[in-house]
Amino acid sequence: MLDGQLHKDLRLNSYGSYLRHRFQCRVSKVNVDGGFTCPNRDGSRGTDGCIYCNNSSFSPAGTQPVIPIETQMAEGMAYHRRRLGSAKFIIYFQKFTNTYAPVEKLRDLYQRALAHPDVLGISIGTRPDALSNEALDLLTGLARNHYVCLELGLQSMDDAILRRINRGHTLAEYLQAVDRLAGRGIELCTHLIYGFPGETRAGFLRTADLMASLPVNSLKIHQLHAVQGTELAQMYWRGEFTPLSHGEYVAAVCDFLERIPPQITIQRLYGSAPLAIRVAPNWDLKNNQMWYSVVNELKRRGSWQGCRLTGECCKAANSEW
Repeated sequence: MLDGQLHKDLRLNSYGSYLRHRFQCRVSKVNVDGGFTCPNRDGSRGTDGCIYCNNSSFSPAGTQPVIPIETQMAEGMAYHRRRLGSAKFIIYFQKFTNTYAPVEKLRDLYQRALAHPDVLGISIGTRPDALSNEALDLLTGLARNHYVCLELGLQSMDDAILRRINRGHTLAEYLQAVDRLAGRGIELCTHLIYGFPGETRAGFLRTADLMASLPVNSLKIHQLHAVQGTELAQMYWRGEFTPLSHGEYVAAVCDFLERIPPQITIQRLYGSAPLAIRVAPNWDLKNNQMWYSVVNELKRRGSWQGCRLTGECCKAANSEW
């Protein structure tokens, strides 16, 4: 039977539906660039960054650190109002590592974002090795009166893969960060990628089991894709990286969703990059088309998010919901 937390048509717990139910209006995330760097680029953990990382692949053109965040916010909110009719917003500090700075800078940026009357909260993209006690205490205080989500990039639970992709942190550091977040009133989103060289579907699905055992509120999942300006693109051109097929990715994501609890919301199921810098794979699908590739496969199977946890995935596809 379909869990009440799941969107009936999508068969998964979409983050957008969760926000609308919680805040009783349409809520959009607005990306801003706070001018941060990364410990995997400035020499603290490394200098070259992850092998797949080119921030131009996911940063809107209007988000640049030289532009005041108030201007970035205004432009982003206007866009979402026009496109979706959004009434309220969550400001997403996305680019690089957005807790990796003195707490005074963090306080200034976060409070400026929260000062806007139409902003409900903030979402902070960061790494598990860049969370100072001072940063956590600041976010804990803000979470008393605002929505606060910390987005931790794990990408893979396999330490061998983390080393190969030059991630610069370990699974143990991620688990320690999750433990330090407990009881602070901060929502936790974990970022995962499928398709690393040497990764198997079985290995990816073990990550689903791990997520199911942790106090994770939401997930972002996307396929590994190569963009220009990265070591991964060079590996592709040298024949050292074979991207997943669209069918393999969809099947693996559906297997993954069937294994995670229905209360975990899904923020993302697919990653895309601007055509000008995209290298591979090139599935030529818009985001909504990718979502429905997954949704339609769940419908074909007669399954839904979390069904394997209750043993109900074997029900016929035409069973009554």
